[in-house]
Amino acid sequence: LRRAGANGSSPSDRMVATGIAVGLNKGHITTRRELPLAPARRKGFAGKRVKFVRDIIREVAGLAPYEKRVTELLKVGKDKRALKVAKKKLGTHLRGKRKREELANLMRKMAKK
Repeated sequence: LRRAGANGSSPSDRMVATGIAVGLNKGHITTRRELPLAPARRKGFAGKRVKFVRDIIREVAGLAPYEKRVTELLKVGKDKRALKVAKKKLGTHLRGKRKREELANLMRKMAKK
C-alpha cells in the first residue's frame, strides 16, 4: 500500500481526498496544517548569535596563514591555484570552493571600505 507523496514528492503534489471510501483519493477531506519546521530541518544554518560571535572572532583573530595565501592568489587572479590550495588544506572540493568564495567576498568588502 503506497500513500500519495510517499515517494519523495512534495506535499503540494498530493492528490486531494474525495471523501469516498474507495479509489485512489479515498479518505476524509481534511485541511492541511502548516506545522513549524522540525529542529532537524534547521541543521547547518547558523543563528544570529552564532553568526555574530564568529564575525567577532574573525575580526579579532584575522586570517589563517593558508587563507592569507589564498587571498594573495585571488589578488593575482589565480583562482584555480587558490582553489587547489584551499582544497588541499580543507580536504574536499566543495569545502575548497566555499572557502575561496568566502575569501573573495571578504576581499570585496575590504575593497569597498
